[in-house]
Amino acid sequence: MGSSHEVLKKSVSDLGVKSVASDLGLSTSLIYKWCQPNDSEDASGADNPLDRLARVYELTGDRGPIDWLCQQADGYFVENAPTEDIDKIPLLHMTRRIVREFSGLLDVLTESVENDDVVDLDEAASIRTEWEELKSTAESFVCACEKGVYNQ
Repeated sequence: MGSSHEVLKKSVSDLGVKSVASDLGLSTSLIYKWCQPNDSEDASGADNPLDRLARVYELTGDRGPIDWLCQQADGYFVENAPTEDIDKIPLLHMTRRIVREFSGLLDVLTESVENDDVVDLDEAASIRTEWEELKSTAESFVCACEKGVYNQ
C-alpha cells in the first residue's frame, strides 16, 4: 500500500494540494509536507494525520478511531488472522478452514431466517461476526500466498 506520505500524496493528487488545503483551512505548505517522507532528520515532511492516527492506536491499543474512520468510508475494519504459524498449515487444511468459516456464516444466515423469514438486529450482529471471521481467515490465506508459503 505504501507509506503514509505516499498514500496522502496519491489521495490529494486528483483534487490538487491547493484545493485540499483550501477546503481544510490549512496552508498548502503543510499539505505538501504531509506528502513528503518524515522518517529522518533530513526529511522535510511533517507528521501527517495518518501517522498521528497510527500513533494514537499504538499508544492506546484502542481500535475505535480506526473503526470510526472505516465507517466514514462506508466500510469495516477487518483484523488479519495471526500469520506467525501460517507456514505450518498445509494448503489443503487452510482451504478447508476457509470453507468451514463460510459454512459457519451460512449456518448463521439459515438460522436467522429459518423460523420467521426476517433478520433482526441480534441476528445481524451474529452474521457480522461470522462474516468478519471469514474475511480474516481468507486474508491470512492470501497473506500466506503473498509470502510464498504455498509456492514450494
